[in-house]
Amino acid sequence: MKKKIKLDKYEQSVKKSRKPVHPGNVFLHDVLIPLEFTVTKAARMMGITRKALSELVNEKSSCTVQMALRIAKVTRTSAESWLAMQLKLDLWKARQKKLAPLLEFPKVAI
Repeated sequence: MKKKIKLDKYEQSVKKSRKPVHPGNVFLHDVLIPLEFTVTKAARMMGITRKALSELVNEKSSCTVQMALRIAKVTRTSAESWLAMQLKLDLWKARQKKLAPLLEFPKVAI
């Protein structure tokens, strides 16, 4: 028997939850502004273009693995923490969109 999947209570609460902070916003407000660094100066120190960093801090682009590695190196933090922020935001955005109806797979004995 085919059974339609309904949103469980957790997924429903996530849809109503607050939007996670973009890692670029965190980098801007927790790193660049306190250090009084311009985007140009920080980009030069990170070995990237001003445009690439500007797009990140203005939330026009996602934090890639390469960007997370660079941010982690210059801030002495972990790339995983920057990627976790991006993942939370990406999942939140995806959960805001309505999925087409899905059918559950049958259970498999493992």
